[in-house]
Amino acid sequence: MSHKADAVFVPLNIAVLTVSDTRSLETDTSGQLFVDRLTSAGHVLADRVLLKDDIYKIRAQVAAWIADDRVQVVLITGGTGFTERDSTPEAVGCLLDKQVDGFGEVFRQISVADIGTSTMQSRALAGLSNGTLVCCLPGSTNACRTAWDGILAEQLDARFRPCNFVPHLKQAEPCESRG
Repeated sequence: MSHKADAVFVPLNIAVLTVSDTRSLETDTSGQLFVDRLTSAGHVLADRVLLKDDIYKIRAQVAAWIADDRVQVVLITGGTGFTERDSTPEAVGCLLDKQVDGFGEVFRQISVADIGTSTMQSRALAGLSNGTLVCCLPGSTNACRTAWDGILAEQLDARFRPCNFVPHLKQAEPCESRG
């Protein structure tokens, strides 16, 4: 990882949404992995919610966070597959001002080592909306670990060069952690 000597770490306010018809907050290992990773990195947990796979509830929650001046990043786990109930990309896609096409491509590329060609069934995506980065990832804990360790840890760190997402995010005061 390349760092500029004068760059400083900027803690971000990150909300975590788990989309699942079967998990509870107590059994949500994927959302918990994001909470553990982001707080260990020095970021702040702005909010954490678990919702059933309902396109309108997902869209409403993500839209509320996009509109919230304090939330800079939204990490969503679950609902990105091909079952009839998987609707996260459809819920979120219409809210994005700009899609980060490379996010899903890189996620699938680094996932090949773990799951082979099954990675093509991931509809992982990301985009920017109102200065908020929104990332949609599969519901498996391993997929969340792959995304954090292989993409998000660097791209949410202002010190990472040649570029990262921090300059594209709205400026926000640190919020009180809800973790």
